[in-house]
Amino acid sequence: MNIDENYEIHVELMDPCPVETTLKLISNKWKILILRELLTGTKRFGELKNGISSISQKVLTQNLRSMEEDRIVDREVFPEVPPRVEYSLSDFGNSLKPIIAAMEIWGLNYLENQK
Repeated sequence: MNIDENYEIHVELMDPCPVETTLKLISNKWKILILRELLTGTKRFGELKNGISSISQKVLTQNLRSMEEDRIVDREVFPEVPPRVEYSLSDFGNSLKPIIAAMEIWGLNYLENQK
């Protein structure tokens, strides 16, 4: 086994970078916009869809399921007819608030500097 082979094995066994882990969890614009909407409180599916007007129902559903699997979003189903479903940020999801706030501040500064 040469040095390059050892290096490749070592890299494969390493824990992922924390920044990479964060990016994997919130890596697309839809997840960021869903987070933005849920930071203001619990929402039903239709409220999320209205708050993110350009997202399709299919894409919203896929992203909510993914975020629920990652324990960023909590989904509560109420046993009513018709069923009512509400989405909220989990405690873990709420810990992303400073990241989203920093993105907002950066975006405002960027827009201001474009004038």
